[in-house]
Amino acid sequence: MSSSSNPHSNPDGNPGNAGSKPADASQPTIDELVAQERQLTLRGFSYDDAWALGSMLVEMAHLRQASVAIDIRRGTQQLFHCALPGSSTDNDAWIDRKRRVVERYGESSFLVGTRFRVKGTTFEESSRLDPDVYAAHGGSFPITIQGVGVVGSVTVSGLPQAEDHAMVVEALERFIAT
Repeated sequence: MSSSSNPHSNPDGNPGNAGSKPADASQPTIDELVAQERQLTLRGFSYDDAWALGSMLVEMAHLRQASVAIDIRRGTQQLFHCALPGSSTDNDAWIDRKRRVVERYGESSFLVGTRFRVKGTTFEESSRLDPDVYAAHGGSFPITIQGVGVVGSVTVSGLPQAEDHAMVVEALERFIAT
């Protein structure tokens, strides 16, 4: 995937307005994103869980013919990684940048970016963090254990940011239901 065709290569859209609704009404609100994080907490997270969740994401991507890379970490340890046909090393770089946002803020990369957009700015303009190291674009979600807190992240890269985020959320919902 060349950088010109990478859906993540440009900051996404116009700045948001005041309040909790992004400028693009099709995007989830801050309240909706926060609710997802509260709902998608786990009782525990083992190596086998990482494999099961990662395998579920791979199956979802195959069914959708999505050219994505998938990464699951607990702390700094990578427990699962898969790069599907059509993905590239650019996707791995996006994974690292989005994952670092989750590690720093303890929230999904999409929620962090949305918080900046609704203030009428962007993460890149206002966070004071190096955009070559951090990217508040959708696709990285915290792995949160009940009574413990954030212990890791699950990240997808290769689709537009809202779709990367939605794929992770859908997989976590399915994973919790099983």
